[in-house]
Amino acid sequence: RNFETETRSGPRYLVSFEVRAEWDDPDGSHVVVQGTTENVGPEGTLVHLPRQLPNVGSTVRLEVEGEDGQKLQVIAEVLRIERNPGHPLAALQLLGETNEWKGLIWEPAAPKVSAPAPVEDEDDDEEDDDFAN
Repeated sequence: RNFETETRSGPRYLVSFEVRAEWDDPDGSHVVVQGTTENVGPEGTLVHLPRQLPNVGSTVRLEVEGEDGQKLQVIAEVLRIERNPGHPLAALQLLGETNEWKGLIWEPAAPKVSAPAPVEDEDDDEEDDDFAN
């Protein structure tokens, strides 16, 4: 049997928040790019950065604009990158600030589920009519 261990600390929610990522390349240049989140988890995010990707293992300063327009700045480490030419992605894990992240970014991104509408049971109505006769 093959078992894979899930290392994520909670569910990830599909959500597109505007982000700004900054890092220093090994050659010393400072990079600033705009992008969007693909999904967010309690301790990290997958971001689409269309112009340039940071190196795996590097540190990124990330500013995320949440649903209500509030911005949160965090520091994250690049866990992996996907160099898909049409949709380049970077998986980032937070280095601290997880409580603020959870409260301002992750929890508000959770799907909003409304309670189902009450269903009237047709049998109940017929029984009530039978007793009335």
